[in-house]
Amino acid sequence: MAALNEVRDRIKSVKSTQQITKAMKLVSASKLKKATGRITTMRPYSDKLQDVLSNIMQSTDLNELQMGYNEVRPIEKVLVIVMSSDRGLCGGFNSNLIKSAKSLIHQKYPHLHQDQKITVLPIGKKSMETFGRLGIKCDTTFWELFYNLTFENASKVATFLMESYLAKEYDAIEVVYAKFKNAAVQEFTQETFLPIAKKQETVKASQSNADYIFEPSKEDLLLELIPKILKTTFFRYCLDNNASEHGARMVAMDAATNNAGDLIKKLQIEYNKARQAAITNQIMEIVGGAAALDA
Repeated sequence: MAALNEVRDRIKSVKSTQQITKAMKLVSASKLKKATGRITTMRPYSDKLQDVLSNIMQSTDLNELQMGYNEVRPIEKVLVIVMSSDRGLCGGFNSNLIKSAKSLIHQKYPHLHQDQKITVLPIGKKSMETFGRLGIKCDTTFWELFYNLTFENASKVATFLMESYLAKEYDAIEVVYAKFKNAAVQEFTQETFLPIAKKQETVKASQSNADYIFEPSKEDLLLELIPKILKTTFFRYCLDNNASEHGARMVAMDAATNNAGDLIKKLQIEYNKARQAAITNQIMEIVGGAAALDA
């Protein structure tokens, strides 16, 4: 009977956990739908801005513009923005982002890492906690961005990054985030935010150059356009990462719910076997007692 009660309690516990994971899956599916809508509507706008900039760059020598955003300096100080989620229970999502960031730091900037000239700007609680434990210098000013992810709030971070680069506080700014493909697939990506790429390194010129008429001048337009593109690009990074998080959590909770169902079936079989064995023992005891009385 003690074994039966133990198995019964385990079944009850697993069923309770299954209800929780199923509810979390449904919540994540709802959030994923909203996040997917935001990134799918954002991408065409962001891509179009990139196309316009690419076309303008084809006939403009950025080195003559003295914008600062395209200034390539000897790399002595680097800022790495590492995006993650604020909560766990999303499979290997956070661990893969952290792994990608570590790979970037150790492989691309090994000497700067040894000299402690790399600063990590975590966006998300999990990346903040991880890099805080690793002893790497962290700027935790914007780690709560995903609590209220809007273009205005993302623009504040992008503005901070642009101002820091122009002030030569950093010579390169890298971003590590998860690019959203679909609910089950995320591409863990490393991209250079600043300095902006030279025209031969920008988006592939798959389209023919457009014949633009510029008013005001091409230079004035770039000075106005590039900060806007940088803000839009950074916001797209955030939306990609946010949608990827919800997709990863939905898949993880779906797998957990299915695993709980399989475990319940196994425990139910174990419970039935134990119950059958207990009933058999009771019958044998009754038969044995009756036989003793007859004797």
